[in-house]
Amino acid sequence: MSDHPSDHDPAVESVMEKIADKFHDHDSSSSSDSDDDKGKKSSPDSVKAKIYRLFGREKPVHKVLGGGKPADIFLWRDKKISAGVLGFATAVWVLFELLEYHLLTLVCHILMLALGVLFLWSNASTFINKAPPQFPEVILPEDIVLGVASAFRIEINRALAILREIASGRELKKFLAVIAVLWIFSILGSCCNFLTLFYITFVLLHTLPLLYEKYEDQVDSFAEKAEAEIKKQYAVFNAKVLTKIPRGPLKDKKLL
Repeated sequence: MSDHPSDHDPAVESVMEKIADKFHDHDSSSSSDSDDDKGKKSSPDSVKAKIYRLFGREKPVHKVLGGGKPADIFLWRDKKISAGVLGFATAVWVLFELLEYHLLTLVCHILMLALGVLFLWSNASTFINKAPPQFPEVILPEDIVLGVASAFRIEINRALAILREIASGRELKKFLAVIAVLWIFSILGSCCNFLTLFYITFVLLHTLPLLYEKYEDQVDSFAEKAEAEIKKQYAVFNAKVLTKIPRGPLKDKKLL
């Protein structure tokens, strides 16, 4: 009886070794699968890093536009609100541009109509034995005014800093870009007035971001080719024109 367990020991050990081998093979296969998954996960990231985006954009279009309600309006996430805002801007443009209505006249007429209706409503309530309407007290919050003023101040200071950097003569590319943009705006200003230009810009904000988000890959591919061609032409212009412009005396010559 004492020899009987010893006869089964080699068989038990062989079974345990087989089980251990199976677990080892499973672990190695799972580790290889995890490595493959990591490779698959890293490969899209590397592909994304190589994809060209317009203006070096790294965030989605919704985030670039600031997110929140303004971005939802420009990207037509809520079609009713976007259509209402665009319709209101169109009505304002038609009133002031096509019908030649003046702003002060429109404001006065609206106030006259509103005050007249409210005045008649308040007096008519006494004849029909009803309580006069209770008008809410409208107060402009201070934090909203300060927030808007702070946002304008930050943007104006940023624009002034960019203009100072360009005027210092350090960034030739920015200087040429700003000159080109101002020249384009001067041409547009001679063709139409400020209200029409503002309305065109407003309509473009409601159309271009939506179209760009829809055809993002095609636009980025075309922009990449256009940027490469612009860099090529700028290199030729720099070699033939800019390098031949006479410069002032260098600092080391002054020291001599």
